Amino acid sequence: VQLQASGGGLVQAGGSLKLSCVASGDTFREYTMGWFRQAPGKEREFVAAIRRVGGSTHYTDSVKGRFTISKDNAKKTVYLQMDSLKPEDSAVYYCAADKGIILSSLRHGNLWDYWGQGTQVTVSS
Repeated sequence: VQLQASGGGLVQAGGSLKLSCVASGDTFREYTMGWFRQAPGKEREFVAAIRRVGGSTHYTDSVKGRFTISKDNAKKTVYLQMDSLKPEDSAVYYCAADKGIILSSLRHGNLWDYWGQGTQVTVSS
């Protein structure tokens, strides 16, 4: 599967952005989808995931209540709605996909099979 992320940009603290990641090449509904981010000088960090079975959603603690992950199988797209943005949310955001990843492995980026190219999110204070 190929992934194309978009929607990043520059926003003031407290603002909102909605990221999109369009998939192509295979049956989208068979994939668990996720978002990760990487800030300069920091390791890649799990942000959110939505599982292919049941559609359960999972978030890192720092974004709970502010970010929402969703997917539209007909459009082969996963979204990340980001509200109440903070300067510490600034990073390159990557979408990821995997068919077989299990719940306990969601936060481990090295276990995901497919990655998009990243989209920059910058939150000014």
